Amino acid sequence: MGLVVFNQKGGVGKSTITCNLAAVSAQQGLKTLVVDLDLQGNSTRYLLGEGADEAGEGIAGYFAQTLKFVFHPKGIAEYVVHTPWENLHVLPPGDDLEDLHGKLESRGKIYKFREGLAELAKDYDRIYVDTPPALNFYTRSALIAADGCVIPFDCDDFSRHALYLLLDNVKEIQADHNHGLQVKGIVVNQFQPRANLPQRLVKELIDEGLPVLGTYLSSSVRIKESHDLARPMIYLDARHKLTQEFVALHEELHEAQREAGRGRGRKAQASRAG
Repeated sequence: MGLVVFNQKGGVGKSTITCNLAAVSAQQGLKTLVVDLDLQGNSTRYLLGEGADEAGEGIAGYFAQTLKFVFHPKGIAEYVVHTPWENLHVLPPGDDLEDLHGKLESRGKIYKFREGLAELAKDYDRIYVDTPPALNFYTRSALIAADGCVIPFDCDDFSRHALYLLLDNVKEIQADHNHGLQVKGIVVNQFQPRANLPQRLVKELIDEGLPVLGTYLSSSVRIKESHDLARPMIYLDARHKLTQEFVALHEELHEAQREAGRGRGRKAQASRAG
């Protein structure tokens, strides 16, 4: 139903990766949604610019009505906002998301987002979920709801050590709440091919058998310009090296998904034939 971009460490590029993958998807003609579960709302601001301040109740509005009886509750899709880009929409966090956290957790509303995401999946070809830099109620809700997650890795030793705990947390959620959740891969971000440390760290992850994706995202000042202008790279500079890396990453992630689907189809066909 959705792809969660998740890391408990801040500053690793979650929002950047989320929005640029979504923008590539939309640019390819797929109806695409970004769900922004991060209290900071960076994905919303990246996609809407100054319009983020007028984005409405957002997902906080959807969560708030689950805490009280409402005769005619709004569907989750009613909180979605159009971006300036064709086929690309965003579900902003809303101003009250932080205040709702403890109430939602204490009332056991951990599966409500899964219900909402299932509704949204009827209308969208691709859904990307940006999460907070913590394993809190909202992050757990996203991982419980989603088909898969990708984990940004920004090539430093602190990130490497945090990665093992993060993967253990994902496994726990798989075991207890969402058997279908898959780690689609680790996204190497801010990669500098001429520097020894990033090369060594990435090689060690691969040698340990961790699912490092083959597309690495380069370090570039152009991405900061993209943030400042609120224009994802595919709309800012389609020919830039980093843009092409986002396109390649999008294809790598979704080709694996398509191949898995074809595999399930062949297995079902063989079962019927038998």
